[in-house]
Amino acid sequence: MAIVAPFRALRFNPGKLERLEDVVTPPYDIIDEKNQAAFQARNPYNMIYLDISKSPGKGDNSEERYNSARKYFMKWLDEKVLIRDDTPAIYLYYIDFTLPSGIRLTRKGLVALVGLSEYSEGTVKPHEETFATVTADRLRLMDTCQAQFSQIFSLFADEGASIISTLETGLPEKPLYEVRDTDGGKHSIWPIVDDEILAKVQELFRDKAVYIADGHHRYSTALHYKKQLQEKLGQLPSRSPYNFSMMYLCPMEDPGLTVLPTHRLVTLPDDIIPGLPTMDELAGMMEGAFELEEIKGGAREILVAEVLARMNDRLAEGNNDQTMFGLYHAAEDRCFLLTLKEAALQNKTLTARPAALRELDVVILADMLVGDILGLNYERCEHDNLVRYFADPDEALDVAVKESIKHENVLPLLFLMNNTKVLQVKRVADEHLIMPHKSTYFYPKILTGLLLNKLNPDEKIALK
Repeated sequence: MAIVAPFRALRFNPGKLERLEDVVTPPYDIIDEKNQAAFQARNPYNMIYLDISKSPGKGDNSEERYNSARKYFMKWLDEKVLIRDDTPAIYLYYIDFTLPSGIRLTRKGLVALVGLSEYSEGTVKPHEETFATVTADRLRLMDTCQAQFSQIFSLFADEGASIISTLETGLPEKPLYEVRDTDGGKHSIWPIVDDEILAKVQELFRDKAVYIADGHHRYSTALHYKKQLQEKLGQLPSRSPYNFSMMYLCPMEDPGLTVLPTHRLVTLPDDIIPGLPTMDELAGMMEGAFELEEIKGGAREILVAEVLARMNDRLAEGNNDQTMFGLYHAAEDRCFLLTLKEAALQNKTLTARPAALRELDVVILADMLVGDILGLNYERCEHDNLVRYFADPDEALDVAVKESIKHENVLPLLFLMNNTKVLQVKRVADEHLIMPHKSTYFYPKILTGLLLNKLNPDEKIALK
């Protein structure tokens, strides 16, 4: 099903740079304004100048943003700061990293071009909704620069680990790069160029579907751009570079594939529940659906750490089907473990959902706790930015406490989450369903700037 092809990656010239760490970035969509400025100051060749982050102001769609990226891109090519490999390759991409728990892992994946197909064909499967404004921004950047600056992070099923092991038979002695990210993870890249190996890998992918983990907007952008070109030029040749998108592909069975929880900071305005509820009042509102256990005996950081530890312990005991949340009430410095009662699954809102969604903690939180109990509908949350998302619970805790002190007319409630499982992502995608926003946080993120894909209309993709 999936068409996978080697390509001639564009990459930074190590001979022109002292430290590759100074020019790579995380994906554009997790870079805020403060970090953008920091990346710009780090090095004049930093990827932030090419893979521009979010628009600096609402409604700012000026051509200058995109033309500036193109000027930098052309300049770096002329200066040979960016160089292109001579031989098409599939690139092995390994990350050695440490989890917040201290466990050391290695995640193994590969970077290649993947043939574009509509979601309805079932070869590439999404699990998140995309937004037209974001896709339009990425589309203008791709059209202006004629390049794909960052990979789409995707998954595939490979129970026998045959694809990675096949590529490893052609592993060079030394990697092209070894680059450290800001968390200390080591990212290593090896080009695999042996024709027999590449042909075998392409054949192994023929019966596989690809599941987008991160990068739904990048994939949507590539689809839209292909359609635009077809409207202008007619049907594109099968080996046209515009029929492909650059992807990082990781086996679902890889021991290093990690999904971290994304915690929710919910801001409850006083016009929803006049006077704003105390924790005891909230407990009364929740007790019909949840068992509440208060965590006591420590500073707020200790309380949050303890509730997260108890959630992990319950999962380790085999309670994988039991929905649990942590709740920290910043105004009163009180912390609770919430465990869903079985009878609550008959909630009218939940029963209207497909079974694959009903089992997701993020759906139960959004539908039952935020929607039914707190009375916040989706449109209000989106319009007023009442739900914010944090991978780091300490950062979320800090924001919650500061807001409880600063604002008297809102109540910040921090909900601590378990992670969404990879098999849950697969099931949702297989059933053509969509998860709530920020349901997954695949860790670590792949780096932008290690491998780029230049789009040249005169070239043909190297299909074996």
